Amino acid sequence: MTPDVHLRREGRVGRVTVSRPEALNALTHDMVIRIDAALVAWAQDDDVALVVIEGASDRAFCAGGDLPSMYEVGRSGDTGAALQFWRDEYRLDRRLARYPKPVVSFLHGITMGGGVGLGCHASHRVVDDTSRIAMPECAVGLIPDVGGSLLLARAPGRLGVFLGLTGHRMGPGDAILCGFADHYVPDAWDELKAELIASGDCACVMEATASPPEARLEPLVGAFDGVFEADELRYVDFDEVPDLDGALRRALASHAPLSLCATYAVQHRLDPTSTIEDALEMEWRFCARAFSHGDFLEGIRAMIVDKDRRPRWRHADVGAVTPAEIDAVLAPVDAAPLSWS
Repeated sequence: MTPDVHLRREGRVGRVTVSRPEALNALTHDMVIRIDAALVAWAQDDDVALVVIEGASDRAFCAGGDLPSMYEVGRSGDTGAALQFWRDEYRLDRRLARYPKPVVSFLHGITMGGGVGLGCHASHRVVDDTSRIAMPECAVGLIPDVGGSLLLARAPGRLGVFLGLTGHRMGPGDAILCGFADHYVPDAWDELKAELIASGDCACVMEATASPPEARLEPLVGAFDGVFEADELRYVDFDEVPDLDGALRRALASHAPLSLCATYAVQHRLDPTSTIEDALEMEWRFCARAFSHGDFLEGIRAMIVDKDRRPRWRHADVGAVTPAEIDAVLAPVDAAPLSWS
């Protein structure tokens, strides 16, 4: 049986290859635990100069977490297992963001949700023309998590709010503009990886970097600054909001209203000076309640399981979500705090 993730040392490199092509390399709980354990070991190994993370599928680096499995767990009532997955995944995301050695991620194809956590906290994030990076959690009743809320908060202007609400897919130019990637390397990735393995030196990544394609979102930098300053999403004047290809209009009509409002609130509570721990803690507050107080199960049912794309959300629209409800889902979870050890 082919393992879901290949972990090995090659030359000066600790190499992680996510390999679930039939599921677009979606992460299982076991994969998260094994990758985290490898990172712990390599951090102490003087023969490992850096870490490389890649996906085996031609279509995706990593499309996110294993949502069908989480749906089955949630339906069974054993939500503790799903919450433990998030705990361990967030610990992995923090480890990558704080890793003491360079981490080079090769973000080809689809990188979404949990894939952003795995690849976009690396120190050197490589994209090509196939790269499509997004945080589409509002479509399934969650909020952008795995530390993605911090990346959104650090995007120029209020672009992060637009990206979080819509799940807009960023190509290589937009991903670099918005801080989800660093290096555009359009080809010869195998040769670049071989050089990293032989040298253990990230300088070759810089040497291979080319000028990225035009960023479609660049004309919108600053365009959201005023309209997204409202205290709550329901107070935004959407007639004044620039809407690239109608993405925001579609999101308001189809995504979970509670998730949209909470995503907006999180972006107002974080800022570019926030830490990865700040972001993960804020995300955990929502996700820890996603089964009991949110729309997560219904979102997976409609988008992933039945695929009818007709979710029955708890609220009719963002105007029906009260400030008290937003505060409740983002309140500290005193009974189940995160642990980084």
